Amino acid sequence: MDDKITIIEGPPPMFETIQDGWALGLNEGPYVHDLAITRLRAFNGPALVERCHKAWHNQSSMFLEYRNDLGLEEKATILAARTLETDDGHMLVLWIRREPEEIEAELGFDDDDDLDNDLD
Repeated sequence: MDDKITIIEGPPPMFETIQDGWALGLNEGPYVHDLAITRLRAFNGPALVERCHKAWHNQSSMFLEYRNDLGLEEKATILAARTLETDDGHMLVLWIRREPEEIEAELGFDDDDDLDNDLD
């Protein structure tokens, strides 16, 4: 079974962060992930959604595979999918999970020396 939807042409997808609504329930689990939504044009949106449903029914994951702005391959886990019929054809709406950006925290241990000097 094919476990991915690949963007083969066009710019990288634009992801909109999800802050509220039913989609936050998709984040249940031992880890906190960033949730986002993206909208993509598709040749056959219903077939792509059906592939997602089959994978989920079989307890598998589906992934969105794309190239980022640097041209490097990335993939994100698809949590929910929907297709819409527009005047321009099918639009695929995907709710995806992204790994949280690593945040570097700067800890100031230099202040401990000042405390020791104040106690003397």
